[in-house]
Amino acid sequence: MSTEDESKVETVKSKEDKATQTSPRPQKSTKFTNFGATASQSEIYDYYEKEIKSRVIKSSSQSEKEALEDEEETDDSQIKDMYDLSHLAEMARNMEGEVYHNVHADFLYDLKYFEDPSDEFRGEKGTLLPLWKFEYAEAKSLSVTALCWDHKHNDLFAVGLGSHKFTQQGGGMVLFYTLRNPNYPEFIFSTASGVMCIDIHEHLSHLVAVGLYDGCVAVYNLKKKTDQPIYNSRASPGKHKGAVMQVKWQKDDLDSNHNFISVSADGRVVSWTLVKHELVFTDMIKLPVPDTIPDDRKDVFFTVGTSLDFHKQKDSNFLVGTEYGKIHKGSKLYNRFVETYDAHFMGVSCVRWNPFHPDVFISCSWDCMVKIWDQTMKFPMFTFELEIGAAVTDVAWAPYSSTVFAAVTTEGKVHVFDLSINKYEALCQQKVVSRKTKLFKIQFNPVHPIIIVGDGHGHLTSLKLSPNLRKTPKDKKGQELQMSPEVEKAKMEQLLILLR
Repeated sequence: MSTEDESKVETVKSKEDKATQTSPRPQKSTKFTNFGATASQSEIYDYYEKEIKSRVIKSSSQSEKEALEDEEETDDSQIKDMYDLSHLAEMARNMEGEVYHNVHADFLYDLKYFEDPSDEFRGEKGTLLPLWKFEYAEAKSLSVTALCWDHKHNDLFAVGLGSHKFTQQGGGMVLFYTLRNPNYPEFIFSTASGVMCIDIHEHLSHLVAVGLYDGCVAVYNLKKKTDQPIYNSRASPGKHKGAVMQVKWQKDDLDSNHNFISVSADGRVVSWTLVKHELVFTDMIKLPVPDTIPDDRKDVFFTVGTSLDFHKQKDSNFLVGTEYGKIHKGSKLYNRFVETYDAHFMGVSCVRWNPFHPDVFISCSWDCMVKIWDQTMKFPMFTFELEIGAAVTDVAWAPYSSTVFAAVTTEGKVHVFDLSINKYEALCQQKVVSRKTKLFKIQFNPVHPIIIVGDGHGHLTSLKLSPNLRKTPKDKKGQELQMSPEVEKAKMEQLLILLR
């Protein structure tokens, strides 16, 4: 190769080298900054993936774009879920329950297995074994105004908190406790007004109806992660003008809408239907004004409704107790009252149908009396004066016997009766709270032999009935009869035949 050819080759190489080099270094008069960075293989891969997706989105249809964008959002949400610890809440709650079971193993054993052997030496008398006391620090200034067991989860119950002193009203609370952990409520809801009544739906236990002192009714959904009700009558023209004293869930209507009924101090019985996002009200009945009120004042006067209960078999029939001691039996079919009973001298604090016998109901009053009625008779079949000067604030039938009931008084005592054993006096009279503490509410557990009572300091006490307070009926040969609604109805019928 000649010298001239070699010079041409070197010229070509120098041009190729220049083409692959970076821009020449700027002059000294130009300001510049050195920058350096490293990229890992994962970062390079992520960049290429993002670039490919962006190119596909540009060339694809609108639906494909949305699908790819949703995929990106899903990837981002999965990354966020990695740092979200909310899924650990259930595990933490279960762990807390296991710790509680280990610490309070003795109480849990008593709940399930303990049977008081001393009952054998007491004759027909029985006792109440204290189990747990439920206390919530922020509710110590409130009174227990309502109690309700969950029929689907029989260890869970709801507590309504407010004030029985109508001149000292403030906010209220709804608490849910479980027997597995009395240390702290499972659910907590604060209300702007005091809670007067509460009812858990029998089949949909996440729906809870609440009546408030300011006349509002509300419905809470335990499945919603919110402390606000999903329905509220505050803006409804049908809002009560007095304290709502009782709410009761009803069967769904023909359009499968949930509904409940309330009775208030304004004398109205109202049906509320859950339709979409609002409560639709229907006035059912207005409580009649007492005859003692002059005719010229009857238009502005009203009867205060204090208690409400629906028949267990014929749910169209219901009872309403009033502040003037009368009990009215009404019918949903005719929207009118069909019978009135002159029951008490003072306000009726509670009225309840018997769960087994269709004609029997019980009432209690601030006149210290408990009375048992046959709806076909105008006078009571049984009358009990529990304590002189002690008002009877609540009464409840036992779910396992047609003849067993319990009542609480303002003296802090629980009285348990079994009419099939003794028709004249209680089998148990036991003080279960400290001195000068009033009891206001009582409820039997639907499955276990347990009652819970609520007092005027926002505390609840669970008690187990001894064997003498829950005896099963026996046949003529001394064999225990298997519990059934027919057997329980016959047991009450035998008592009524003697008195009719």
